[in-house]
Amino acid sequence: MAKKDDNRDHNNSSEHIIQLVTFSVGDEEFGVDILKVQEINRMTEITRVPNTQSYVVGVINLRGKVIPIIDLRARLMMSKIDFDKDTRIIVVELEHKVIGFIVDKVNEVIRINKNITEPPPASASGISSEFITAIGKIEDRLLILLDLEKILEDEEVEVEI
Repeated sequence: MAKKDDNRDHNNSSEHIIQLVTFSVGDEEFGVDILKVQEINRMTEITRVPNTQSYVVGVINLRGKVIPIIDLRARLMMSKIDFDKDTRIIVVELEHKVIGFIVDKVNEVIRINKNITEPPPASASGISSEFITAIGKIEDRLLILLDLEKILEDEEVEVEI
């Protein structure tokens, strides 16, 4: 993953810089705080778990730890596609739980200044704004910053194994 700085004409104070892992789901580009990301893995075999929400694909065994896997595409109510060579699982730690999110493609790690972000509109690209913390304007593209805790707030990730 390439690193890229986008600090031109901005205050370079370190408390205003956020570092993000960016990834694509469908035609949209998303970002999450790199401090929440533990690792990024290629797709692996996922064991289905009965009686879970439709976007909880199942669980994987990651170095002896059972981790629930969420299909971010399904959670964001986007149409289903087949996994391919670019599909990745982003493993994050949220509220002392380790969870994997399936994304179409991981793009890069970037550093941006918080002042190029703004609150989300009521509905961004058909994605519920409750899942979005901010929208970042970077050069000629928009980056949707996701609130992963909100994505999990459905009591669905009670896949306590």
